[in-house]
Amino acid sequence: MIRVLIADDEDMIRTALAALLRLEDDLEVIAECSDGETAVALALELRPDVCLLDLEMPGIDGVEAAARIRQRIPARCVVVTRHARPGVLRRALSAGVDGFLPKSRRADDVAAVIREVAAGRRYVDPEIAADALSDERSPLTDRELDVLRAGARGETIAQIAASLHLSAGTVRNHVSSVLGKLGLATRQQAAILARERGWI
Repeated sequence: MIRVLIADDEDMIRTALAALLRLEDDLEVIAECSDGETAVALALELRPDVCLLDLEMPGIDGVEAAARIRQRIPARCVVVTRHARPGVLRRALSAGVDGFLPKSRRADDVAAVIREVAAGRRYVDPEIAADALSDERSPLTDRELDVLRAGARGETIAQIAASLHLSAGTVRNHVSSVLGKLGLATRQQAAILARERGWI
């Protein structure tokens, strides 16, 4: 049996998918939750074979949850999303995500992807992969993207610095660099642009 954890903040989607996956002879849904922090905690406690993680959840997103899980246990991680932006795919792959697919796929497709990654293979939806190859790359460094991500909900410079274990001066320097590269006036504008382009 392939033991599966499902994390999605949309209750109807999560419970419907769990019910459908439970109909598969070789899949066992061992846990469901609605946010990334809980997904990480449950994964470390229950050690599923595959974690199926929604990209956009409260707190930490599916990619960050996958990265934290992969650092601690050998579970395979699949990220599903309603908005499959190419920049997010690159971020997911660099975080060690094993599968990436849109929520528009049927439950039996999701089951097939779970089997693929459980067997040690990687799966990326072909359309998302094609879009990623043609999309422009971010001009920002990973650390600059971290700063934008940490401040995406309007956090102060001090809060960003604390969450990333940096000094406030270093965060200000990164913000200044971001604004210069993107030709924008505010950090909020930069976060909006980065989100629209799938960089964060």
